[in-house]
Amino acid sequence: MTINQYDQSVNNCREIFIKKAHDYGTSWRVLRMISIVDQIFIKALRIRTIQELKHQRIADDIAGEFKGIVNYAVIALIQIDKATYIVEELPVDEAAKLYDEKIGITRSLMEDKNHDYGEAWRDMSQESFVDLILVKLLRIKQILANDGRTLISEGIDANFADIINYSIFALILIAEGKH
Repeated sequence: MTINQYDQSVNNCREIFIKKAHDYGTSWRVLRMISIVDQIFIKALRIRTIQELKHQRIADDIAGEFKGIVNYAVIALIQIDKATYIVEELPVDEAAKLYDEKIGITRSLMEDKNHDYGEAWRDMSQESFVDLILVKLLRIKQILANDGRTLISEGIDANFADIINYSIFALILIAEGKH
């Protein structure tokens, strides 16, 4: 059941990613890592503000923000591999292939963690997912300030993979009507 729900949530995010690639091209290739982190940070803070105020003025809903977080985190993983932040237009089919590759890695991570943690995320609140995403972003900012080096901790890519999975878990629970 979780795998099917995960795949459905990913497909919804992927569809948005592909449509935006058709509309805008891959203009995101110019984004440096800190800019991607800031984009995700803004989205997570917006969700948190809506949660705290219990209302919003802009029509974009919380689910849409989680989808945006997934897509920006995938972009970050692609940018890590590309290792350059340049004006470069990737063909849509290549961008889609890279998206699928990164999601495949995060999906596998999710399966491994679900095995070990017993799907504990199903009992978590949406607020916790947002807070954990914000923690991961602050960790990434610190790692970037340390020139990408860590002494004992996981790297930037692992933090982005967790951000993707937290966001997808939130999307699954929203679809189930639990959030």
